[in-house]
Amino acid sequence: MSGAGASFVSPAVAATGGAHTTASQLGDARSGKLADNLTGFGRALRRAGVPVDAARMALAQQALLLVGLARQDMAAALEAVLISREQDRQVFRELFAVYFRNPDVAQKLLAQMLPTAPEKSKGAPRRQRVADALAPLRAARQQHASTQEQKIEFDAAMTASDQQRLRRADFNQLSAGEYQLVQRLVREVALPLPRYASRRTCPGSRGSRPHWAAAMRRAARTGGELLELPRLARRDQPVPLLVLVDVSGSMERYARLLLTFLHGATTPGQGAARSVGRRDVFAFGTGLTDLTPAFRHADGDAMLAHASAAITDFAGGTRLGEALHQLRRQHARRLVGRRTLVLLISDGLDTGEPAALLQELGWLRRHCGQLLWLNPLLRYEGYRPTARGAEVLHRHAHGMLAVHNLESLQQLAHSIAQVLQPQRR
Repeated sequence: MSGAGASFVSPAVAATGGAHTTASQLGDARSGKLADNLTGFGRALRRAGVPVDAARMALAQQALLLVGLARQDMAAALEAVLISREQDRQVFRELFAVYFRNPDVAQKLLAQMLPTAPEKSKGAPRRQRVADALAPLRAARQQHASTQEQKIEFDAAMTASDQQRLRRADFNQLSAGEYQLVQRLVREVALPLPRYASRRTCPGSRGSRPHWAAAMRRAARTGGELLELPRLARRDQPVPLLVLVDVSGSMERYARLLLTFLHGATTPGQGAARSVGRRDVFAFGTGLTDLTPAFRHADGDAMLAHASAAITDFAGGTRLGEALHQLRRQHARRLVGRRTLVLLISDGLDTGEPAALLQELGWLRRHCGQLLWLNPLLRYEGYRPTARGAEVLHRHAHGMLAVHNLESLQQLAHSIAQVLQPQRR
């Protein structure tokens, strides 16, 4: 292969031998129609929320020069260089199938370059992110074509009324644009945690203990006369927080938004964050992942990138019993006495052994202050924890709260206070 104008041989033709080998002059992947359509595909990926930069696009061009334009080879090469997150893999495959399916969508790229034309796909893409990424392409087709086979629907721009509506919209039903807007809004939601009087003291007018050191300093300034006796009060600080977030397939969209929310609400210096105490965050699926180092990033996007790189079982199954066993064996010191507030975020669809879950939840309840189960399925009025894992969680948790939309997150602090009130009496 050499530079521009390199010739590519179809794999099917090459397999038949050199006598009947024919080469198709396909041009250079860095210029012409292929470069234009590859750039358009990269823009569509970015609209779908896939992180694609100029460096990756350059790698994509080099990959196509190496593998040619056979459909399967092209898809595999682009996926290898453009996708780095597991959650984006299905989005890429659906978007690739739609983008390079129709000559109108790909500006007749396939009609001129691909060896065979694939059959026309039926139905809309399964993921809303893919449909939203293709909306600009469909809009261009609608402007230049007199007839159209598919009806295109456009999302209106997000206004104040849209934000009000999104307060009650389920996270799992959001479009790509709505999801990004809600992701920005949850960063500003506050989560004031319950507070307790610690053993440490600080000067305070309502304290019960005399502050003798301060009294001696004041007396020295007044010739030995003590005009007022300063006092020490117990320092008020928030309870330690331990968060366990389910990252299984059924919790995929909830987990990302809830991680963003918890980061913004518990990171000092962030928009809605107030004074926070100790905070430990773990993700669990088939295993346990410590996300506390990721939460040390001040930037929410950097936190999500670090968390995505750390989680190896994202969108898999759920074995909470094994994850809690790993927590007990390796991170038991994260539970600070009997004051720790544990927020276990899961839908309770556990696939592990109920006996192991029962044992580990019993240990967790004995070594924490309160165990709250935050369950997105509580949005359904008729929900009952009948699944094996959900039934065990229901018996051991001090309370259950719904976390499925922006409104539920805004009310979470008040709901936690209500649930914990009987525990403090």
